[in-house]
Amino acid sequence: MHFSYLSLIRQAFAGNAGWPRQWRDPEPKPGYDVVIIGGGGHGLATAYYLAAEHGIRNVAVIERGWIGGGNSGRNTTIVRSNYLWEESEALYDHALDIWQDLSQVLNYNVMYSARGVLMLAHTVHDVQTSKRHIHANRLYGIDNEWLSPEECRDFCPPLNISKDIRYPVMGGALQRKGGVARHDAVVWGYARAASGLGVDIIQNCEVTGIRRSASGAVEAVETSRGAIKANKVGIVAAGHSSVVAAMAGVRLPLESYPLQALVSEPLKPIIPCVVMSNTIHAYISQSDKGDLVIGAGTDQYVSYSQTGGLYINNHTIEAICELFPTLRRVRMMRGWGGIVDTTPDRSPILARTPVPGLYINCGWGTGGFKATPGSGHAFAHTIARDEPHPANAAFTLERFRDGRLIDEAAAAAVAH
Repeated sequence: MHFSYLSLIRQAFAGNAGWPRQWRDPEPKPGYDVVIIGGGGHGLATAYYLAAEHGIRNVAVIERGWIGGGNSGRNTTIVRSNYLWEESEALYDHALDIWQDLSQVLNYNVMYSARGVLMLAHTVHDVQTSKRHIHANRLYGIDNEWLSPEECRDFCPPLNISKDIRYPVMGGALQRKGGVARHDAVVWGYARAASGLGVDIIQNCEVTGIRRSASGAVEAVETSRGAIKANKVGIVAAGHSSVVAAMAGVRLPLESYPLQALVSEPLKPIIPCVVMSNTIHAYISQSDKGDLVIGAGTDQYVSYSQTGGLYINNHTIEAICELFPTLRRVRMMRGWGGIVDTTPDRSPILARTPVPGLYINCGWGTGGFKATPGSGHAFAHTIARDEPHPANAAFTLERFRDGRLIDEAAAAAVAH
């Protein structure tokens, strides 16, 4: 019997949804009910829920490169909902609820693992703010608990709780439902499921303009493969949302920053959870493949660069080696950078715009990946019904005009 890599790939994607139509790179139709600009996790999730829950299947997802080739393939893999403000708690916990059985719903293993997210405290201020988080989360029904330094070490044995390091561990906040998921698996799971419901996924198709009618409403998207008529358009283009929105005459309060991370050589299981620290600005987890995923926050300057400053990675590795001295001899295999859109209040915009038929999903900063299923679910509701889902009702564009800000900047800890 003759076997080929292509036949094996076809078998791997052959599940209930059949061979994905996006691999045939379909030509765009003359028009769609909805066009989603951006083929990352959020855009594909939006298309899937439009088809699966709202019966809108004449949908196209347009991607300038290849699906999952942007920020969806360059992120922390961390999943959690232990944010401070009620608006954020509602949105991120909505996502976390969907994460629980997403693999079963999509019939695709997204590798969600609820191994726990431990956020360390190193100063008296850290302890106070961490406990404030815990109380706020518990009032909202979100799991979070305080651990002593010894309990932190028991939960994560390689953690150094010695008193003689620069920032001794004074305790930590643990969300047991938090954990990790595989970013590219989430993209492909939603892509296959959406394609199986009739959604067109069109790669290598750059948006060059958004056409509006005489009344001001959206009527078409101009692309490198011709004009595509659309009754509604959703912009989900992480890192470039403001550029695309400007094509329709909409200004967004966004800044773009580089965000970096590193991956080590594969090891046998050693880090059993996600460990994060705001004070030393570092996080670490271990993937199912065995590599350590290590990173920090965004660079402190605006840029569209995907390289960022080398000093960020150096400081991050120094911090990780202090917390986990047993890892000092581990080799780093590769690093990468992405571009994140950030609003002035460090919370997303997930809403209608002033242009009829135009909707925007942007401004997540470093919080985008963990929100993927909840974001797509709520955004699909907003587009389909022209009104927000309860989970995203507060995340309007008008809040910047009215001063009703949702300031998660300091509240989100490391913010990943």
